[in-house]
Amino acid sequence: MKEPNQLEVMNQLLQMVAPGTAFREGLDNVLRAKTGALIVVGYSPEVMEVVDGGFSINCDFSPYYLYELAKMDGAIILSEDRKRILYANTQLIPDSSISSVETGIRHRTAERVAKQTGKLVVSISQRRNIITLYQGQLRYSLKEIGVILTKANQAIQTLEKYKTVLNQAFTNLSALEFEELVTLHEVAHVVKRMEMLIRVKMEIKRYVNELGTEGRLISMQMEELVGGVEEESWFLIKDYAKNPHEDKIREIRAGIHKLNSEELFDISSIIKLLGYTGASMASEEMIAPRGYRLLNRIPRLPAVIVNNLVDRFERLPHILMATIEELDAVDGIGEVRARTIKDGLKRIQEQMFIDRHI
Repeated sequence: MKEPNQLEVMNQLLQMVAPGTAFREGLDNVLRAKTGALIVVGYSPEVMEVVDGGFSINCDFSPYYLYELAKMDGAIILSEDRKRILYANTQLIPDSSISSVETGIRHRTAERVAKQTGKLVVSISQRRNIITLYQGQLRYSLKEIGVILTKANQAIQTLEKYKTVLNQAFTNLSALEFEELVTLHEVAHVVKRMEMLIRVKMEIKRYVNELGTEGRLISMQMEELVGGVEEESWFLIKDYAKNPHEDKIREIRAGIHKLNSEELFDISSIIKLLGYTGASMASEEMIAPRGYRLLNRIPRLPAVIVNNLVDRFERLPHILMATIEELDAVDGIGEVRARTIKDGLKRIQEQMFIDRHI
């Protein structure tokens, strides 16, 4: 089973403490009361090792109970699902040899407990009025809703601009595919644009998770703008990767996601990930797509038929030149579907040239 990466863990944490949840309501109540608090989510043998004293509560969770119990100096222990308050007024004694960048006693304890146990530890500062989350090596301070909304709206505007540029890049690429004038540099340029869009989307997703119920509109705007981009990304890479096997496509996409900003803007890095090395990287020779991306734009064309077409003809130009009879001969394609494919590709081609010159 794949271990979640830091981004996935962060998104899960933000969803747990998002506005609209009972847990966040309790945290906000403590924050407004300026009492401060130290809360551990989850009780395990590792947590038992650092807990000393306190008393058992074992009652259903409620924001009001959390607020009242936080008035005491000790830490509060919740169940993993945050539905029960297990202990209150406990003292946490983590291993003092664990490194901590924090200066305050409460935050330093929270960081060490999080690193030692792997559990989510929430520290609410009494003086600074800040809620800080710790889990393992992760540390994140929650921001005010207004600040996050402003950042999310700015990111949505950036996403709109990136989507416009990406749409134009796809239009140009599609036109070049029909003209058989595509080079690896054009492909890498579109992959770069697509990755830039996906990265802005991931940033907005983090804002949405942190906004909770306040982020519904932002989420709807984001999905409206980027719906289908991940699928388009898959087919684009499958069209041009040297090895189109699905495991290899996943590996390539993961490699692209890992590129830093400088590497992403270096076209050769993307070409290398696609499987091309040496002379191919600098070459301006033409490369033909397999046809997955454009064939998947034809309405009601099953994936199995697309795969059969590519298996039979190998490249998009061969599919474009195929007669109705040759298409009809492919497994699963009758005369009616053969005409649908022929007409569908023709309509896409006409639309590409119209869009290109708008």
